[in-house]
Amino acid sequence: KEGERERDCVGGGAERRLAAASESDQAQTRTRFDLDLWALFLLQAWLLHLGRPVVMWVVPMSWFPLNRPGPSEYLHLLHCLISPLLLIKFLERSPRTLPDFLVHLGVTAVAMGTTAHLVTDSVMLRLVHAGFELHLSVKENGLKKNLSAPMVDAIELLSYYDDTVGHVMWSVPFFLVLLFFFGSSFCYKRQQQTMPTAAWILMLPNALYLWLLVTEGQTVILFLFTCFAMVATVMRQRRRGMVADGNGLFMILSFSVALVLVVLWSACWWRDEVLRRKHRGLLFVPQPRTVFSLHIKKYMSW
Repeated sequence: KEGERERDCVGGGAERRLAAASESDQAQTRTRFDLDLWALFLLQAWLLHLGRPVVMWVVPMSWFPLNRPGPSEYLHLLHCLISPLLLIKFLERSPRTLPDFLVHLGVTAVAMGTTAHLVTDSVMLRLVHAGFELHLSVKENGLKKNLSAPMVDAIELLSYYDDTVGHVMWSVPFFLVLLFFFGSSFCYKRQQQTMPTAAWILMLPNALYLWLLVTEGQTVILFLFTCFAMVATVMRQRRRGMVADGNGLFMILSFSVALVLVVLWSACWWRDEVLRRKHRGLLFVPQPRTVFSLHIKKYMSW
C-alpha cells in the first residue's frame, strides 16, 4: 500500500508538472503579441509624426509669427521626446539584452537626429512659405535670384541636414532596434500561433508608416537591408525548429506590405522627368512632399 501511495504521489506530481507546463505554454501563447506597445507606437507615429501635415493644413503657418514655433513644430517636439522612449520600451520587451553602451549610443543618436530634423524642417517650411520649391534643387529654385552665393550654400547645407543627416541619425537606430526586437519574436513549433485580430487591424497603419519613413526619409537602402536581415533571421530560426510568433508575424507582414507600397510608389512616378532630376541615382524613390510640391500644391488655395 505504501508503494502504491508513493507511485500515486509520483504520478500526481508528474501530472501537475505537465499541467503547469501546458498552462505556461498557453500563457506564453496568449502574450506573444504586445498590443499595448504597438498601439502606443502607432499612436505617436500617426498623431505626432504624420499629424503634422494635417495640422499645417488645418492651421496655416500664416496665422502665427514665422519667427516662432507653430502648432506643427510643437507636435514635432513631442515626437522628439517620445521616440527614444519607445525604442527603449522595445528593447525592454525583448528577452535578449544589449550592452548599456550601445543602448545609450542609440538613444543619443535618435535624440540628436530628431532634434536636427526638427530645426531644419522648421526652417525649410518657412523657406517654402517664402516661395522655395521642394521639387527643385536649391540652384534651380527661383528663390535663388534674390540670394547671394553664400546664402545659397547655406540653404544647400540646411537641405542636406534635413534630407540626409537628420533622417539617417534616427532611422538607423530605429530599424536596428526593430530588427533586434524581431530576432526575439520566435517560438517553438509546438507553440505556433496566428496573428490576433488586433494585429491585423494595426498591420496596415504600421505598413503605411513604414512606407512614409522609407520614402520621405530616403532610407531605401537601410529598409532593404532590414528586410533581407529579417529573411535571414527567419531561415536561421527555422533550422532551429522555431517559427515567428505574433510579434514576428506582424512585423513580417508590415514590412512586406510596406515594400510593395514602395515599389508601387516608385513605379507611379518612374517617368516623371522633374522628379528624376531631383532624386538621382539607381534607386528612384521620390519623396511625398516633392510630389505634393510638384503636382498637388497648385490645386490648393492656401
